[in-house]
Amino acid sequence: MSEVDLRVEDGIATVTMNRPDRLNAMNPAMREQLVAVFDETDADDAVRVVVVTGAGRGFCAGADVSAGGDAFAYEPDDVRLRDGGGRIVLRMFASLKPVIAAINGPAVGFGASFILPMDFRLASTTARFGFVAAARGIVPDAVSSWFLPKIVGVPTALDWSLTARLFDADEAMSRGLVRSIHEPDALLDAAYELGHRIAAAAAPVSAAVTRRLIWRMAGSDHPMHTHRIDSAAITALGRTADAAEGVNAWREKRAPDWALSPWTDLPDLPWPAEPRFEDRAGTEQRDPD
Repeated sequence: MSEVDLRVEDGIATVTMNRPDRLNAMNPAMREQLVAVFDETDADDAVRVVVVTGAGRGFCAGADVSAGGDAFAYEPDDVRLRDGGGRIVLRMFASLKPVIAAINGPAVGFGASFILPMDFRLASTTARFGFVAAARGIVPDAVSSWFLPKIVGVPTALDWSLTARLFDADEAMSRGLVRSIHEPDALLDAAYELGHRIAAAAAPVSAAVTRRLIWRMAGSDHPMHTHRIDSAAITALGRTADAAEGVNAWREKRAPDWALSPWTDLPDLPWPAEPRFEDRAGTEQRDPD
């Protein structure tokens, strides 16, 4: 049985973590499948939006620690120096398609970190959250120390990370972590409704570039850096068939028929240089653009 299921229907890809007996805790197979599934959704022009959820009553209970106290005891000379959860979220960060979390139950540890680079987070009334790394004797995983303060602010990020307490969907919404709360049987429908609204409104290439502009420039130290890139993007996209179609469809009061694909037609823009990562073997590793 696959640890991650992918279903594509009516422009929406549903990615379901499928270890319900373990509350969808991440193991090595799930880790590799979660990285690979975003390669699939990026390459499929039929996919306009990705919805991520969990099978059963949990979203994701974190890393599978069934090995006991040695769960995080990697060998000092292990070349797999990169945090596995970080590989997943950085691949999702580079997604060409908008990503929606449908958080159907507990999202703890990696499960909480995993939702941070998703563009929208919808929660069930049964959802519970916990950034619990400090209580396990490690540190925040999956790049959450970068993402979480940007979403909820430094004081809340410190509160949740240092108390390592569980909190409910109401608190998550009040602090800006989730967009909306839904009854369990209405959660996926709400995620799909949002996905269809995005797909109906945004040209696929425009959505991909917009997502990158907002996420990648979040840490810029001056607006001029973003001005340089969005000026280049407007210039590049303004000459395309999609720009003409968007204006004509608006003037003619009809739905647009987009021609460009994010997989093949992204403009070459002057993004800031992306950091590289070398493992202990000295091998350069880089996440896909």
